[in-house]
Amino acid sequence: MNVYYSLEQLKIKNPVVSLGIFDGVHLGHRHLFDRMKKIAAGSGGETVILTFWPHPRFVLNHQTEKLKYLSTLKGKQELLEACGIDHMIILPFSEDIRNLSACEFVEKILVETLHVHTLVMGFNHVFGKNREGNFEKIKECAGKLGFKVVRVEAMKIEGREVSSSLIREVLWSGDVRHAEKLLGYPYFIFGRIVGGKRIGRSLGFPTANIRPDDEHKLIPGDGVYAVQVFLSGRPYGGMLNIGIRPTVNHGVQDKTIEVHIFDFHGDLYGQDVTVTFVDRIRDEQKFEGVEELARQLEKDKQIAMKLLQDKK
Repeated sequence: MNVYYSLEQLKIKNPVVSLGIFDGVHLGHRHLFDRMKKIAAGSGGETVILTFWPHPRFVLNHQTEKLKYLSTLKGKQELLEACGIDHMIILPFSEDIRNLSACEFVEKILVETLHVHTLVMGFNHVFGKNREGNFEKIKECAGKLGFKVVRVEAMKIEGREVSSSLIREVLWSGDVRHAEKLLGYPYFIFGRIVGGKRIGRSLGFPTANIRPDDEHKLIPGDGVYAVQVFLSGRPYGGMLNIGIRPTVNHGVQDKTIEVHIFDFHGDLYGQDVTVTFVDRIRDEQKFEGVEELARQLEKDKQIAMKLLQDKK
């Protein structure tokens, strides 16, 4: 996949374009990509995803402290490439773009610069100033400017439309298995291993603290999870805790992400890590003491190992 950070010197044959944030690159998005690829194959064209980074809400000032997304830019790029998209264009969402009407955006960027052959829109996608660019409006623009526009209907699973908003709700509840069904892949986070208090080591379960690579990356709900851990491309099984560690935190409410990696021995600090979520084991809870906690951790490990084995 070719990746561009500007609209200069683009040479794309009969571009079949879709634009948006595509947060999570989930099954609903992949349903749209399949339509794009069919159109491109029939027209001798190439598929193009035009997206924005940083997230437009940083320019629009819409409560960015609460902004949590499913995919960082790195993750989105990897997922789009795996979907077989030919080109990805990443544009900064600026005040100039913010103030363009939908038809102005179409004319200046999609037509005059990209020479769009077909624009493929999701069932509820709108863009442009005041969110005026719905399908009917863009269809009018397309008729005047000489390109095609296609709308792709929603994909539904278990009667509900697959959407990034739905997946966020599911992940906040901790139901990572349901999220995987909607995403089409296990939810994952990138991060770096940082120093901690080494309490787990004294319990016989040494843990590595993970600092996510982006503070706005959505972290699933508090609890204990079975996970796969990738270090330097090599997979390991593990169990991960998200929460405040109530048994040993001594009143400190800072949330941590700690993973115990099975069958690993060595120095982890400073290493980059990818964690994929397999299943949720239980809620985080407070125990009477560290001995009871250690017994529960052993039970968690056995459950996690079985879940990981069943996943193979």
